[in-house]
Amino acid sequence: MKVILLQDVKSLGKKGELVEASDGYARNYLLPRKIAKEANAQAMNEYKNAENSKNYKIATEKAQAEVYKKQLEGKVFEMTAKAGQGGRLFGSVTSKQVAEEIKKQYNIVVDKRKVMLESDIKEFGTYKAEVKLYTGISAKIDVKVSEAK
Repeated sequence: MKVILLQDVKSLGKKGELVEASDGYARNYLLPRKIAKEANAQAMNEYKNAENSKNYKIATEKAQAEVYKKQLEGKVFEMTAKAGQGGRLFGSVTSKQVAEEIKKQYNIVVDKRKVMLESDIKEFGTYKAEVKLYTGISAKIDVKVSEAK
């Protein structure tokens, strides 16, 4: 019997999947406990609509990530920081500050965990960074740190 899972089931699959279960298992366990629903015409229609909606959302997010990549690729983000003797910074420039700078300049919201710095920025200079926008889509940027006046 084909059923659509309403919860994760260890031996069958994850929530929202269409799976084949034995008739007895489905009738005596899955359906009475509302862990699954029978895959009739209405349920199949809802399942297909949910799949189409999910695929559309993924496609739009991927397209938006490509647009953001074109905007950010190769750009230099200039940041200022206070420093002590010898050009060493007080603290460091963090990925959070880089993400805030991207939001300020391009109005692109990037999670600070998606900004990958090659190394800790503790001195003045130009550093390479990678911004992960979506699975498999990332933009390479430069971060230039200069002294605050």
